[in-house]
Amino acid sequence: MTAHHPRHRRALVIPAGLAVAASLAVLPAVPAGAAEAAPPALADASSSLSYVVNVSPGHGPSAQVKKAIAKAGGTIVTSYDRIGVVVVHSANPDFAKSVRKVRGVQSAGATRTAPLPSAATTDVGTPKVLSGREVAAAEAAEGQDPLEGLQWDLPAIKADQAHKKSLGSKKVTVAVIDTGVDDTHPDIAPNFDRDASVNCVSGKPDTTDGAWRPSAAESPHGTHVAGEIAAAKNGVGMTGVAPGVKVSGIKVSNPDGFFYTEAVVCGFMWAAEHSVDVTNNSYYTDPWYFNCKNDPDQKALVEAVTRASRYAEKKGAVNVAAAGNENYDLSADEITDPSSPNDTTPGDRVVDPSECLDIPTQLPGVVTVASTGAKGLKSSFSNHGLGVIDIAAPGGDSTAYQTPAPPATSGLILGTLPGGKWGYMAGTSMASPHVAGVAALIKSTHPYASPALVKALLYAQADAKPCTKPYDIDGDGKVDAVCEGSKNRNGFYGWGMADALDAVSR
Repeated sequence: MTAHHPRHRRALVIPAGLAVAASLAVLPAVPAGAAEAAPPALADASSSLSYVVNVSPGHGPSAQVKKAIAKAGGTIVTSYDRIGVVVVHSANPDFAKSVRKVRGVQSAGATRTAPLPSAATTDVGTPKVLSGREVAAAEAAEGQDPLEGLQWDLPAIKADQAHKKSLGSKKVTVAVIDTGVDDTHPDIAPNFDRDASVNCVSGKPDTTDGAWRPSAAESPHGTHVAGEIAAAKNGVGMTGVAPGVKVSGIKVSNPDGFFYTEAVVCGFMWAAEHSVDVTNNSYYTDPWYFNCKNDPDQKALVEAVTRASRYAEKKGAVNVAAAGNENYDLSADEITDPSSPNDTTPGDRVVDPSECLDIPTQLPGVVTVASTGAKGLKSSFSNHGLGVIDIAAPGGDSTAYQTPAPPATSGLILGTLPGGKWGYMAGTSMASPHVAGVAALIKSTHPYASPALVKALLYAQADAKPCTKPYDIDGDGKVDAVCEGSKNRNGFYGWGMADALDAVSR
């Protein structure tokens, strides 16, 4: 069974009629008519595109490279000299082809297939918002925040038990690289790290106060994620996995909802330079769901984001990412991708996921997170794959498939929403922040632990979970996905379910 295909974010559409409470409603991309669709043409000379030009790390572009960029009609927006990634705008459709020939240029590629600014999309974001009546009716045990009884996901990873020992350290910051964070929310404001927050949408940091916030017309996705990680235990609303740590907002999604390479590179670099301990990445880098290394443009995008994420880890950050919501087996020999490029006209293409990468999800060193529902089974939509999935955590599922125990009523994940609200969403987008929160608790317990040690503890402390066989999540008698591997490590759950209690105890 394949889930609805969201355009880029890792939050999911739960089919109407299956969920008691609706999730984020995202219209899927319009499929192309031809199975062998030709690659789209880039913009003509009257339109500008954005590019990354990759040169030797440690130095800025040489005089020769700068001259070649200008000669090819390019304007340098910014240069991340430490990793050798230069962001360029150009109206020349042959810009990348021209500069690839220049000595000192290792790779170069367009970060999008639509002109600047990108074309508007048809996505609509409408989480199921809790009404005042639902908030008032929520049941919470003594010592819990008012809405905590609705959060079946916290006991699923023993976070409720962990909080009796530790809420996490204020010296630890988790950066939400996403659509922006509303730091005025009463559950987020007490733990918000303004110094580690920024707007990176253009590919260059914008440090204007509040630039990290989403506008009223933009997705609430990043705010929801931030609350899952670090909503304060303050007698208001809900509780985060690590309610004592700091959270920052690094906005990388443009007003049309695209996460382009230059913005993602800027996000990782900002996190690296601002002492962030964990980054959460609940997205894929547009416009290609899978970036194939045999394509010169896509190869350059993989290289740029790889350099940035590795640099962030080198500077002390554990990078956590959502696995995606298409029920793909990411360890398969081939996958049909119907959604790329999603900023112009997508067309079906068959890719080898070992050569064509979902970035940053499949990059080296990144913690890749699969989603589970209220019964602890792989979510109906969650991507999987032996050797690709590192760990699992609650991301929700249709309430009809996996119904939580009372007093929780929805199989989706409760989170914070802009404007001081709370609501439900589902997806591997919601699973990843649970793991980011547990990683933050580990870092709080072991403040001098390197990213490699934090990851090792994360996997070692996970509760091993065997394959679900047969996996027939909708009960129609047909196998919906095949799990491979052992109890200790398999394609559905990786090393197992994240364990917050062990994170603060060991």
